[in-house]
Amino acid sequence: EAKKGDFAKTVLMPGDPLRSKFIAETFLTDLKLVNNVRGVQGYTGLYKGVPVSVMASGMGMPSIGIYSYELYTQYDVENIIRVGSAGALRADLELGSVVAGQGACANSAYLEQYELGGFDLLMAAVESATELGVKMPVGNLYSSDTFYDAAGRNMRFQKMGVMAVEMEAAALYCNAAYTGKRALAICSISDNLVTGEELSPADRQTTFTNMMKIALEVAVKMAD
Repeated sequence: EAKKGDFAKTVLMPGDPLRSKFIAETFLTDLKLVNNVRGVQGYTGLYKGVPVSVMASGMGMPSIGIYSYELYTQYDVENIIRVGSAGALRADLELGSVVAGQGACANSAYLEQYELGGFDLLMAAVESATELGVKMPVGNLYSSDTFYDAAGRNMRFQKMGVMAVEMEAAALYCNAAYTGKRALAICSISDNLVTGEELSPADRQTTFTNMMKIALEVAVKMAD
């Protein structure tokens, strides 16, 4: 639905369309809705005078795989920052805390198509988190195709030092590598698989602002 040029060079991608709307209306000025196909809302506006877009990715690697690939290849987007939720695989990660994925392992067949054997966004995010006074551990994420883990396999990655489990980062990272663009997943901890704690759906929707602010500051840095 969007025309070429409607998206900024940097796009923030939450999974939830309502979170996309929240970020756009809370942080951006001169706001324009540029896409609403299937209710996957895409907005472009200004943050500190810098053009920034926000668009939902949907849930799972196939979904973010389609949207991120089209943004990279058809709309000249250079940077996509996933701003989503994740389940902690470490007991010391508190609910609402922020983590950044330097890499992502996966259980998905999505990655096989690339036959794969840029830290610019990550370094900008670490710098931005420091400036905002937000503690943000950096490590590996686990992107899983299974939300309800019947086989109980997600916790295996805890022994390998993986910080948290989510459902999109690995596909986004592969698309970025394949197209020669940049990607980063910054996630807020919505639940802890070790302690059993979890945030309510309402809290997930509106309280992940530290993650959003870090991503927006990265967009400004990438425009410099």
